Amino acid sequence: MKPLLLHGHERAITQIKYNREGDLLFSCAKDHTPNVWFSLNGERLGTFNGHNGAVWGIDVNWDSTRVITGAADNTCRIWDLETGTEITTISTENAVRSCGFSYSGKQIMYTTDKSMGFESSVYVFDLEAGKQLLGEDSLMKAQSSGNKITSAIWGPLDEYIITGHENGDLVKWDVLTGNQIQRVQEHKGTINDLQHYKDQSMFITASKDKTAKLFDTATFEHLKTYKTERPVNSAAISPIRDHVVLGGGQEAMDVTTTSARAGKFDARFFHLVFEDEFGRVKDHFGPINSVAFHPDGKSYSSGGEDGYVRVHVFDPPYFDFLFEC
Repeated sequence: MKPLLLHGHERAITQIKYNREGDLLFSCAKDHTPNVWFSLNGERLGTFNGHNGAVWGIDVNWDSTRVITGAADNTCRIWDLETGTEITTISTENAVRSCGFSYSGKQIMYTTDKSMGFESSVYVFDLEAGKQLLGEDSLMKAQSSGNKITSAIWGPLDEYIITGHENGDLVKWDVLTGNQIQRVQEHKGTINDLQHYKDQSMFITASKDKTAKLFDTATFEHLKTYKTERPVNSAAISPIRDHVVLGGGQEAMDVTTTSARAGKFDARFFHLVFEDEFGRVKDHFGPINSVAFHPDGKSYSSGGEDGYVRVHVFDPPYFDFLFEC
């Protein structure tokens, strides 16, 4: 696989995400300008200018008309995708760590960090026809009781939100009441990423405890574990094969204190059911911070600490590959 190299960021990539059709790829980084690319050829379509800090999260709505970004400048912003203009800015007490549109596109969710005397919280806002906020007060504000929220995704039918925490907890929040529905602790380290399977029946976690784990969305039942020897920053599930891809690696400051080979910045492929690793792709010159499968399953992308987004299109032998246990 010869990747497409997308270089539109000057600092480390924090998240990448495809739109529903897969023709657009969105990226945000520790610089101030999220980008949108054509996934087919890697051409940059445009940037979203307005943030004054590292952008930690990005999402696009179902019909690819609006984009939401959350940043360290204590704002969550909604953009018009066609023009790149800013529609709404939501000011927060702390840095916004993650954000996302509901399935209907009528609500947005974002989470804030814990600092300056404010608790880490998850918020839900209603949008009026995708244009303006209905009001300044959030429909839901749920506090995480001292444990920083590090990642978050919507549940099916927009009924609840799933959050991953710094202490390894997974929490399910009721959107209407803000109450905790369920809490489990299956990880021993920070949960860095949460991603759904295509039908939202399952989701995968990526953790600093060197594992990624598969869970049933409805029950939080722990289904599978994918073990590595380095922190896992992101994990994604293939929409067409029983495969998962993991990205991670130790931070540069930690590599120098361990061993020269400790970085291990490969993207690693595991079988969804058998939990066995069957392939690696060497590419980035630093930890991989975000991975995502194309919605058609024929390619995947990764964003790294080196500031590059790499789009890998699978060779024909990949689709002929049969896993034998």
